[in-house]
Amino acid sequence: MRAPTGEQFRINRSTPLGDAEAIITQVAGSLRTFRIGGVDLTQPYGEFSSPPSACGIVLVPWPNRIPDGQWTLDGEQQQLDLTEPTRQNAIHGLLRFTAYHLVESAPGSVTLGATVNPQHGYPFILDTEVTYELQDDGLKVTHRIVNESDAPAPVAIGTHPFLQIGDVPTQDLTLTVHAATRFPVDERLNVSPEIAVEGSEYDLRGGKRVGDLELDDAFGDVTFDGDVSAVLTAPDGRTVALWQEPEFPYVQVFTTTEFPRGTGEVTAIAIEPMTAPANAFNTGQSLKWLNPGEAWQVSWGIRYTTSAK
Repeated sequence: MRAPTGEQFRINRSTPLGDAEAIITQVAGSLRTFRIGGVDLTQPYGEFSSPPSACGIVLVPWPNRIPDGQWTLDGEQQQLDLTEPTRQNAIHGLLRFTAYHLVESAPGSVTLGATVNPQHGYPFILDTEVTYELQDDGLKVTHRIVNESDAPAPVAIGTHPFLQIGDVPTQDLTLTVHAATRFPVDERLNVSPEIAVEGSEYDLRGGKRVGDLELDDAFGDVTFDGDVSAVLTAPDGRTVALWQEPEFPYVQVFTTTEFPRGTGEVTAIAIEPMTAPANAFNTGQSLKWLNPGEAWQVSWGIRYTTSAK
């Protein structure tokens, strides 16, 4: 039986925390598995499954949702395909079902490439690459995009990793997000302008138990702790952190109690770095316009610590 996510690219490295392994899929460049010392740091899914809830996939040229799939380019309305038809939205970009090709493989790293070709509502050509590189304390992910069009192209980047710490039930982890604002959503999960989290249930700067949260929300005004935007902490003191370069000033947090695992469903949490918030094609907020021939490269990653109380 052929895997629905295509070829599986496995990378390995010996680290001070134990042997590290990651599996990246050909379709969507998805991070299917990532573990260190036998501890799963992302929610894995089976080789013969599609990524549940967009698990681990690359979101280009926009993350999250564009209402009605509509935006305006040079005074003309553009109509993207509605890839979330139940809510009448265009969601998660144009590479979700695209097969990447191998660009380069080295010990402990792999680079995959995919092209965004002109299509409904997006008349541009982008050559994209994503590099997954194992490090001593985690994983570094680097995105590179080149505009091969003859006009400036709007671009935003996001990814969709579900983080965890081994066998610790995700609902028992504490989530900290170093963000001062959030983007409220309507019944279609489309965003309104950001507001302060101060004094609200969405202020996660002091940490809250995942099992007490119900989120599908973007956060902004991130004050990085070093380079870290968000952390999950286990009762024994171990942590898995999302770090981001400054070009990723937003983070989306999505919780679910229905992530498929084995023969049942478990609580899971996606903590997603984004270079722009949802609907940036319309609001222009943090949207990157790449000139013809211009390249853009940005990185984020996952960091694991084993400090015990």
